[in-house]
Amino acid sequence: MIKIDEAIIVEGKYDKIKLSSLVDAVIIVTNGFSIFKDNEKLVLIRYYAKKTGIIILTDSDSAGNIPDIFGKEKRKTKPSAEGKLGVEGINSKLIMEAFEKAGITASHSGKRSDITKLTLYELGLSGGSNSRELREKLQVSLGLPRLLSASALVEVLCTMMNSDELAEAVAKVKEGSDDI
Repeated sequence: MIKIDEAIIVEGKYDKIKLSSLVDAVIIVTNGFSIFKDNEKLVLIRYYAKKTGIIILTDSDSAGNIPDIFGKEKRKTKPSAEGKLGVEGINSKLIMEAFEKAGITASHSGKRSDITKLTLYELGLSGGSNSRELREKLQVSLGLPRLLSASALVEVLCTMMNSDELAEAVAKVKEGSDDI
């Protein structure tokens, strides 16, 4: 597994599952063209475009950029309309070769952040009576979409800061609000 600094954008959740077994990176799922109606996800993509850069990895259909390989994904009962494999069905070695050809290499950014779901719990960002409100206020203060899942938030925060910096950010948010 290699660490990639850039966020990777894929079309579907099965593409994300496939890539998660190959790379350590933030992987954002667009859910196809519905991305254009998801303003918060677009904000997140813009954030990564400015902060780390993005890699867009799409299927080999007419809208995609993966090489044309005909076949059927294992989980599907029949091939796609064009009969080509998507990201989830492509051999792992071919995906890694595509990254290499595109000049995407392992990260040199050093140690990964120590933020986990447990960190969120300990700081009151999950599992508490007002944790959702606190989490949303934190996300807004950091310029992030309000509706990230806990897993997505951990993934994003790990690219931004460590647990001590997160604790400081949470304290500032708590200081600014009487109702949390």
